[in-house]
Amino acid sequence: MPWMLCLPNASLFLLLLPCFPAQDGGGNERSTDVISAWEGDSISITCPMNRSEYHLGVYLRDIRQNVNVVYCPKEEPPLINPAFANRVECSKEGENLRITLHRLQESDSEIYACTEMLKIKEIYRKTIIVLVKAKSRRPLEQSPLHTNPEQGQSVNITCVLKSSREDEKFYLLRTHVQPGTVLSASNLNGTEVSPAFGNRLEYSREGNRIVIILHKLQEEDSDNYICAQEVKGSPLLSASGTMVLVKEVEQACEKSSWDLYALLLVVAVLFCALVCCTLFRVSTVKKYFQKKQHNEVYEDMSYNSRRSVLVRTNTYSRGE
Repeated sequence: MPWMLCLPNASLFLLLLPCFPAQDGGGNERSTDVISAWEGDSISITCPMNRSEYHLGVYLRDIRQNVNVVYCPKEEPPLINPAFANRVECSKEGENLRITLHRLQESDSEIYACTEMLKIKEIYRKTIIVLVKAKSRRPLEQSPLHTNPEQGQSVNITCVLKSSREDEKFYLLRTHVQPGTVLSASNLNGTEVSPAFGNRLEYSREGNRIVIILHKLQEEDSDNYICAQEVKGSPLLSASGTMVLVKEVEQACEKSSWDLYALLLVVAVLFCALVCCTLFRVSTVKKYFQKKQHNEVYEDMSYNSRRSVLVRTNTYSRGE
């Protein structure tokens, strides 16, 4: 039996148990999920877990504030932080545990981690960044609100932070199509860029103003990009976001080509019809004149023939 279960007050243990780094059992950094929702909505966080006999339960932890939100034991009711009372549910779904947060508040904007408790150790499973969008004015300013570049072009995203302290971490997040972390930057931990952007991201900061340039955009880069900032003693601050919709240049060219082909085809058909009509009329007129000329010659030849017969007949009659 692990030492933590010997504590007399499980709720006190839930609140005081320190949070561990976001690493798995092998010490490798895991991927980060991003969830964006409005105040008052509900969200579900899926935490992988081990179904073996060594499984004891799963923690959802706020790693910035260093507090535990909920502990979902294997066989017992969940232990919930009083700040989330009546707002958290745990349910098992196959190899996963689903933790649902209801009636979200702007203060719920945080970085959470799923950690599984085993009999011999605890294993980090996943990091989740939750952005709760307030219906009031956003604490961070971001521009532009939307942009529609073509494939291969670049887009500039400008973020004005609430604080100019460079030791506080800054994020650029994708929140809709492919939620995830595009950029995280701080003086303490350096700068990390998502492999999806590799050498396609340019980052610069001057005071509390940050400019991010995304280069060589592709269709799969279309998403909502949100600036977020960690400020000590407050929830994770976020801006309204920039909606980036990348236009498909090749399809646009293909559509233009088909339109041009269709137009040329119509012109060719009309031209052929005009030529055929002209040839038909010329042929008709030609036949008309040829027929008329043939009749005149026939009449003339008939007349001359009869005249010659008459002359010869008269001649023969004279000779007799």
